[in-house]
Amino acid sequence: MDYTVEELSPVTRKINVTVPVEEVNAALSAGVALYRHRYEIKGFRRGKAPSTVVEAKYRAQIYTEATTDLINYQINEILSTLKLMPLSRLDVDQKELVRDQEFSYAISFEVAPDFDLPNYEGLKVDVEKAVVKDEEVREVEQRVLENAATVRPITEVRPAVDGDIVIISFGAYKDGQVFQGIQADNFELTLGQNQALPEFEAMLKTLKTGEKGECEIAFPADFINPAMAGETLTMSATLHAIKEKTIPELTDELAKKAGGFDSVEKMREAIVKSYMHSREQLNKSVAQKKLMDQLLAQVTFDLPPSLVENRIDRLLADLEQRLDRQGKSLDSLKKTPEELRESVRAQAEEAARSEILLLAVAKKENFDVTSEEIDAALTQVAMQNRQDLLSVKQYYEENNLIFPLKDRLLADKSIEYIYARAEKTEVDAPDEVKQTASADEKKSEKEKAPAKPKKAKAKAAKTEDPQE
Repeated sequence: MDYTVEELSPVTRKINVTVPVEEVNAALSAGVALYRHRYEIKGFRRGKAPSTVVEAKYRAQIYTEATTDLINYQINEILSTLKLMPLSRLDVDQKELVRDQEFSYAISFEVAPDFDLPNYEGLKVDVEKAVVKDEEVREVEQRVLENAATVRPITEVRPAVDGDIVIISFGAYKDGQVFQGIQADNFELTLGQNQALPEFEAMLKTLKTGEKGECEIAFPADFINPAMAGETLTMSATLHAIKEKTIPELTDELAKKAGGFDSVEKMREAIVKSYMHSREQLNKSVAQKKLMDQLLAQVTFDLPPSLVENRIDRLLADLEQRLDRQGKSLDSLKKTPEELRESVRAQAEEAARSEILLLAVAKKENFDVTSEEIDAALTQVAMQNRQDLLSVKQYYEENNLIFPLKDRLLADKSIEYIYARAEKTEVDAPDEVKQTASADEKKSEKEKAPAKPKKAKAKAAKTEDPQE
């Protein structure tokens, strides 16, 4: 095997490879031997069929697999020899092996730019102390009690109040017609838990069982349901029934039913431990970000374009998932795909710069990623996507995604190394941070829907848990 390396740009390399006839034939013969022992051919004992027969019967599979295996083996050998770390997917320009003929192919990929690595050991950084407030624990306890509450229909005639569950049929109307199919029958809504806009709940509280009411609501331009955003609609509802919740006392028995805890005290300890772990990890991430900011301020370099685009893809995928949990979609942002990509480009470029710097640290410290660590990462991907590990691994291999995955794992090792050797000072969290520590778990007022229809086209809307 012979190869030459072309530097197409400071961050792009192209390797041209020429494989002699002897290696081509050896790769094909190895493939034939594998299939001879893998499959039984009629008229021959397993492993005894002539090579010509095996090659004729399984030619397509043998040549395809032999070509892929040969290229993968040589790519790893070349990159290891050159000590190159691709930051992008490998673009392979190839045909297929032909017996008794020389074989040529080329691979192109992006690499990290060269730059002087600043000192990254002994950096000073403040780390906020993790604190769990009593009211946060009480909020969790209240949710436990709410889940254990008993519900009964009320017999007395009265309007509904906060805490009641109302059974309603409702619809959104414009010019006397149902708007965008937004309506539902026998819909359950708990009052006073921010599951609906205040105007809608206020109207419901004026009704008694069997009564009908309506009100006009001007929906904000950034409303959770894009079909209703910016519209002024008439919300009409009929109250069918009112159910009253009875909240139980918090006892050891309830704690055991709720989560298998021996006592209320043990449940509280578990709540605090869970909160503390989350806060410590969050504060650690914030401190690591400060360390990266210190380092990035000292370097400048070109960014590999595909690395930036990959980070944009990942940021938009994360954004889409967050919106989906709120019942929204990317369409609700009212931006073109190009505008969406540009809106996160700066963030993507910062992420790319961080990764490049961390990979430089990994190279200097001789960090490595084992096959077991790669398998563990792929297992996590498989679990998150509810797929089997073999399919995920095959997809990553066929699409040349193992190298980017390895790079992410190396970057993780580097930031852990930098953080472990930093001079850390524990500081108290600012008062405003303490007061809003769990604010991101709550929904903003503008995201409240009359009955939380998750999709405009759905006739029966579903209520979204405000604690999700």
